[in-house]
Amino acid sequence: MWRRTYFFLILVRLYFALSPSYLHPDENFQGPEVIAGRVFSYPAHHTWEFTSDSPIRSVFPLWLVYGLPMYVLRELWEGSGRGEVPPEVAYYTLRILMFILSFVLEDWAIQELVKSSRQRRVAMILVASSYVTWTWQMHTFSNSIETLVLLWSLALIARIHEDKQHSSVFACAVLAFCTVLGTFNRITFPAFLVIPGLSLFPHFWRKPFSLVSMILAGAFTLFLALSVDTSFYNPSEPFTFRRILINPLITPLNNVLYNSSHTNLAEHGIHPYYQHLVANLPQLLGPAFPLVFFSPRRSWRLYAAACGVLVLSCFPHQEARFLMPAVPLILSSIRLPRHLLGLWITIWIIFNVALGTLMGVYHQGGVVPAQIWLSKQQNIRKVFYWKTYSAPVWLINGNATATEVVNLMGMSGDDLIQRLIAEAPCRNETSSTVVDGSVVVAVPSSATFIDPHVMNNITADLIFRDLWRYRNHINLDDLDIGEEGIEGTFHRVIERRGLVLWEVEKKCP
Repeated sequence: MWRRTYFFLILVRLYFALSPSYLHPDENFQGPEVIAGRVFSYPAHHTWEFTSDSPIRSVFPLWLVYGLPMYVLRELWEGSGRGEVPPEVAYYTLRILMFILSFVLEDWAIQELVKSSRQRRVAMILVASSYVTWTWQMHTFSNSIETLVLLWSLALIARIHEDKQHSSVFACAVLAFCTVLGTFNRITFPAFLVIPGLSLFPHFWRKPFSLVSMILAGAFTLFLALSVDTSFYNPSEPFTFRRILINPLITPLNNVLYNSSHTNLAEHGIHPYYQHLVANLPQLLGPAFPLVFFSPRRSWRLYAAACGVLVLSCFPHQEARFLMPAVPLILSSIRLPRHLLGLWITIWIIFNVALGTLMGVYHQGGVVPAQIWLSKQQNIRKVFYWKTYSAPVWLINGNATATEVVNLMGMSGDDLIQRLIAEAPCRNETSSTVVDGSVVVAVPSSATFIDPHVMNNITADLIFRDLWRYRNHINLDDLDIGEEGIEGTFHRVIERRGLVLWEVEKKCP
């Protein structure tokens, strides 16, 4: 029974992997957006993390996780004579890649970490049925990579502990590679690994060769990471070993220095120190959250998760996705309640189906399909996105040479109208042909401000024409419960869900 349930949950995971919901701009702009512009001829927008004088994001893990598959895809696609890889093919290839990595590496690591067969089955089902696995883990986040690297680091530590007869030189070398990779991927990675890592000191005392192999492998991986980052951010300078040794670009250090400033973090949002504990963990775990305190199984996994959450809580900027690595560790370290087990399972299913559908299907779900649709259109000069997440530029492909993507998420409605008046092309009164390239604005259906302008043409000389609609789009950043109340907000945001592309023109003499 549990095997059939598990395989069914694999299909659920695949469904959400192929659903184009958009959880956070970082899933594109801190990953595929950077690499796609180098592998293909796609346009790319590099955010400040990559363009500042002291860049804080390493491209070393990005090349390993996204760059290599993109190169393989390019060779296979173009080698078969199909021309350039369409952006939607690259996009869904990466989504399938994240599914495969989760299905293979995450589940395999859980099987190795949980020794009891009965507990292992429960842990596998809990992790596989979590909406975090369905949604966040299926997207191209650095947190998704961090989760996989952390799980296998813990699995390698467990292997080293179990093999007391040998030095485990190879396992120690791979663990060193994972540690460097995880740290360059996210500077908070060592917080999850520090307690299990300390348990290896007795092994290093007994088997010093394993420590030597770990140091050598870590040093080689560190040199490789520094080389990739230094070359990426300074392409005009020749690559030399002397340059890497004397003046390397150390992105994790830049990241630490940046996040040490309260002023810098304030630009991204300041949260109370208990945000992770009282809000973010319950949001990720749902009915499993109380079991962490009332029915835990003591293990290195639970200690690693607790240490990671504690360290992350010391930073004033706290987002739920930062705790993604803790989710499989916690779910594999709890006991299900014996009393009212059926009720708990029912609540668990309802919670994950509801959150999975919201986050995996509807959350900003129209942005990616809109960009893919626009990439196939002609004579579009500019596209404005209003009250949506920043649209991934790389998905618009070759049209970006003629199509400019402008994100106006925080702009007021009146300023939007003035911007459209200034940018909209003229339509000759005696002709149906647009004089200049078309201007398009993407607006959520829930944005009622645009209704009178579209329906009644109250703005002189502006004409809105419905080009394209996508129903599976909900904008959770447009809630106004204080003004509309819960019922009014529900009707506007949920019942009027969708994203609309309007072509905007103005009458000119």
